Amino acid sequence: MPDEKLLIVDDDLQTARALRKNLQFEGLEADAAGSPSEALAMLAKRPCPVVISDLRMAEMSGIELCDEIRRLHPDTDVIILTAYGTIQNAVEAVKRGAADYLTKPVDIDRLLTILRRIFELHGLRDENRALREQIQAERKSSRLIGSSPGMVKVMETIRTVAPTDATVLIRGESGTGKELVASAIHELSARARHPLIKVNCAAIPETLLEDELFGHERGAYTGAHAQRKGRFEAAHRGSIFLDEIGEMSTALQAKLLRVLQEREFERVGGSETVPVDVRVIASTNRNLEKGVREGVFREDLYYRINVVPIVLPPLRERREDILVLAHHFLERFSARNNKPIKGITPAAQQKLQAYNWQGNVRELENCIERAVVMAQGASLEAHDIALNPDITRVAHDDIASQLVQQDFSIEDFERKLIETSLRKTGGNQSRAAELLGLTRRTLQYRMEKYNIQVGKEPGGGGA
Repeated sequence: MPDEKLLIVDDDLQTARALRKNLQFEGLEADAAGSPSEALAMLAKRPCPVVISDLRMAEMSGIELCDEIRRLHPDTDVIILTAYGTIQNAVEAVKRGAADYLTKPVDIDRLLTILRRIFELHGLRDENRALREQIQAERKSSRLIGSSPGMVKVMETIRTVAPTDATVLIRGESGTGKELVASAIHELSARARHPLIKVNCAAIPETLLEDELFGHERGAYTGAHAQRKGRFEAAHRGSIFLDEIGEMSTALQAKLLRVLQEREFERVGGSETVPVDVRVIASTNRNLEKGVREGVFREDLYYRINVVPIVLPPLRERREDILVLAHHFLERFSARNNKPIKGITPAAQQKLQAYNWQGNVRELENCIERAVVMAQGASLEAHDIALNPDITRVAHDDIASQLVQQDFSIEDFERKLIETSLRKTGGNQSRAAELLGLTRRTLQYRMEKYNIQVGKEPGGGGA
């Protein structure tokens, strides 16, 4: 049996203490309370697995106490004792949530049998709860997909830092999955039963962000007709995710710094100090070090939030994850749109892998969703992927950006376009032609025209 103390409640305290002695003789520890109110106060300070309560008490009945315990401490079981053993009493006690019912004088062997059964059920319940929480956390954190070295490192860091209360700064380009990382950290932490409150600092006007974070008192400004709690209070005992923290004004940064240091703040227009227990997870796609040098980001806040940095690699730097993600999105959007699309053709896979994905995972997700919606066959074809207007435009813009500040002729631009496309595809002429929207024969004609040789100017291997 477990080491936790039991609690015996009887307004005849001498009777309660006598039962406690009997249980101690059997190796069980127990406390004694002389009234239901004393018992509830003791449970508030130290919950216990089982309460053994008399049925007839002056302050409230044992069944009424059982109701209160079930409401306030749902994991605590109650055994009812009475000298007035009737079937009606027993049925009523069990109906109201009692674990079992015994008559006085108490048969200790019978009581030990009931306790053993309750403790076994507690063990199974705790085991099932832990298993459910583990499965739920694994399902949620599994939304981070990838086996590339960069993503493996990210996932290892998440598993290491999640059980702690350390402040985390997630860095990466837009669309890399910073919000998913924040969710995984929270869901794998001890705070998972409490809320994760998300605040996009870039999406809320600066004049409103302080109110959004810290709330306001009644009369703080025109229209503040009632007290309003902010996001930090809503996140009490949980976590708060400050997305794009680099967009926050320096004045508000100072107030955030105080919350991190002192774990307290005042609402807008108020003087009352509000204590708060919150884990802060922040993210940014900005260069905060540059912001510190330029005086637009506080150096002391930078060190406060950068306790554990997690850097998400852009999709173009983990190309081995592109097809894994693409198939994941294909499965999701096929089911959502009720379209039995089973795979991605080799030509479509080549197109996905050749693209630069400046919008990262979010762009890939949008591309696959659009392709699934428009596809007519049983697999995604290359022309389905081409329905995404960003692929051709961004690929060409990426190449053209190298020439925009210089005076090039049409021929120079075309030659540079072909060279860059070959470089991007490792010299694979078929993939380069597909990326440019040309046939392989046309590409070879242009290469001959401009004297472009694979392995020389663009580098790489053959076709």
